[in-house]
Amino acid sequence: MDHLKLACIVTHVADARTCVLHPASHTHRQLSDQQLRDAGIQPDLIRFSVGIEDADDIIADIQQALNA
Repeated sequence: MDHLKLACIVTHVADARTCVLHPASHTHRQLSDQQLRDAGIQPDLIRFSVGIEDADDIIADIQQALNA
């Protein structure tokens, strides 16, 4: 997440821009580890919400982040 340049790290994904968040530490931070597992939220789960940017730009951002 930290290496993404186009995608915004946010606490919600209701936006026209491409956004990314870590549910376990943002939207579901009030839950215990067991409650997170019961809800299907793994510690390494990342929620990626695609926005209205050009698809090639979004893909390039993901690729550069994975290669960083």
